[in-house]
Amino acid sequence: MSNRRDFLKTTLLATSALAVVPRISRSATPFTGSVPGNVGARVVSTWDFGVPANQAAWSVLGPGGKPLDAVETGVQVPESDLHNHSVGRAGYPDRDGKVTLDASIMDGDGRCGAVAALEHIGHPIKVARKVMENTPHVLLVGDGALEFALQQGFTKENLLTPESEKAWHEWLKQSSYKPVANSENIDYHHAQRNLGLPGGKNNHDTIGMLAVDANGRLAGACTTSGMAWKMHGRVGDSPIIGAGLYVDNEVGGATSTGVGEEVIRNAGSFLVVELMRQGRSPQEACEEAVRRIVKKRPDGAKDLQVGFLALRRDGECGAYAIQKGFTYAVCDAHKQDLLLASPSVYQTTFT
Repeated sequence: MSNRRDFLKTTLLATSALAVVPRISRSATPFTGSVPGNVGARVVSTWDFGVPANQAAWSVLGPGGKPLDAVETGVQVPESDLHNHSVGRAGYPDRDGKVTLDASIMDGDGRCGAVAALEHIGHPIKVARKVMENTPHVLLVGDGALEFALQQGFTKENLLTPESEKAWHEWLKQSSYKPVANSENIDYHHAQRNLGLPGGKNNHDTIGMLAVDANGRLAGACTTSGMAWKMHGRVGDSPIIGAGLYVDNEVGGATSTGVGEEVIRNAGSFLVVELMRQGRSPQEACEEAVRRIVKKRPDGAKDLQVGFLALRRDGECGAYAIQKGFTYAVCDAHKQDLLLASPSVYQTTFT
C-alpha cells in the first residue's frame, strides 16, 4: 500500500510541475472518423490541454493502474494550470466575482460522485471522488459541498487570481450581466479582442476525460469553472451525470464540452452511450447527439459550441462538434501526444 501511495504522490507532483509550464500551441490533425480500437489501454480527453492531462493519466493507467485513478490524476493538470481560465483554480469568476467550480467522476460500474458551485477548493475532482466513496449521495452543491470538503481534510484557499480579478473588473465596465456564449474567446485584458473561432483552441471551457484499461473497464472525469461571468449559482453540464459525463462498462463512455445548458437539455453524454449500445460507432453516436441539438435550435446553434467525445470499451473513439475548432487528445501505448481536430456541423465561424 505504501508503494502505491508513493507512486501516486510522485505522479501528482509530476502533474503539478506540468501545470505551471505555459502551454505550447499544438497543431491538431484533421480527422473525420473514429480512431480504431483494440490497442489495449487508452485515454482520451477534450482540447489541446488534454495532451499533458492524458500523459499524467497514462502514468497511472499505462503500468496497469485503475482507470478511475487515472482520470482523477489526469484532470488535475488543467485544474492546477494558472494559464487556464475556464478550469480549476484560475477560472474566471461569475458576475459577482466568485470562482465556483463543478466536477464529476464516474466508474464504469455505475459508481459516481460530483460537486457543483464549489468555492475555495482548487481540485473539485478530488472532492467529487470523496462524494462517491464517502457519502450515500451523488451530488453535493454550494456551501454543503464546501463544508464536506473541509471535513474531508481539504484546505480552503482563495481561487480568484490577480489576473482573473483584473479580467472581471474589465468585464464589469460593460454594465452587461448577460453571459455570452463562448466568452472564453474574448481577451478582457486587451479591449475584448476576439481570440478565435467559437469553440476554438482558446475556448477551453471544460476538460472531459475517459479511460479504458486492457480489460475493457472504463472511467471518466469532467471538471470546469463554468461559463465566465455566469449568474452566481449557475451550474452547467459538467457535474451532471448523464449530461457532461456518462460511463458504462458494458458499452463505453462519453463526455462533452461547450454550452452546458444545451447538453443538459438533451442528456447528451447518456444519449451518446445509449446510441453506442444500439450499435452506433463512437463517431456516429457523437454526430447524432450533436445534430439533435442543432435540429432543436437551428438558428441558435450557429452561435454556440457543443462537442462530444466518446470512447467504446474496445478503445475505439470518436468526436463531433457544432463548430469547427474542437480538438481532442488520444493517448495509448503507441503514442502519448496525439491531438486530433474534430469534424463539425459548421466549418466556418459565425458572428
